[in-house]
Amino acid sequence: MAKGLYHHVRETWKRPKDALPYAFRRDRMAQWRRDPVNNRVRRPTRLDAARSLGYKAKQGIVIIRTRVRRGGLRKSKVNMKRKPRNMGIRKITMAKNIQRIAEERVNRHFPNLEVLNSYWVGEDGRHKFYEVIMVDPHHPAIIADKDLGWICPANHKKGRGSHKGRAYRGKTSAGKRGRGLHNKGKGAEKLRPSLKARGNLGK
Repeated sequence: MAKGLYHHVRETWKRPKDALPYAFRRDRMAQWRRDPVNNRVRRPTRLDAARSLGYKAKQGIVIIRTRVRRGGLRKSKVNMKRKPRNMGIRKITMAKNIQRIAEERVNRHFPNLEVLNSYWVGEDGRHKFYEVIMVDPHHPAIIADKDLGWICPANHKKGRGSHKGRAYRGKTSAGKRGRGLHNKGKGAEKLRPSLKARGNLGK
């Protein structure tokens, strides 16, 4: 059976260090570091991932590549007498993952757009790079789209919740993973409606 383009793209991105030459990856990272932090790109770097997360090549949809620093939470030094191991500076991590932070920063930079989803495209020693799929909820092409129209305020029925600020409320795929809602079925009974509602027993 013949394998399509998406299959080959997906296999390449499963192990990019093995599939892509080192010189190509090095030059790409060098170029991305020179680009603005929130850089609009014409087409997705990973077409298979973008399509699986709702991307369509049409008006009203924008791809933004962004970079976020790697590593744990930066904490200031406490100026008190205590052992170095008890200072509470290192090995402290955020409750959010880096991908959620990337989505929120892009959403703050483009307040008229909504974050649909995002995916990883690369990393170096200092940064992680993500491409964020942004949607214009007031564009006529999006309002009329049968797959993406749910995100538009014009299509909200009475009694339906708003989809404004999805990235801030953990409604994207990365946000749901961070909230522990990516599991379904046996063993996930205490996850919904939320971790706090179930007494923090879900994680």
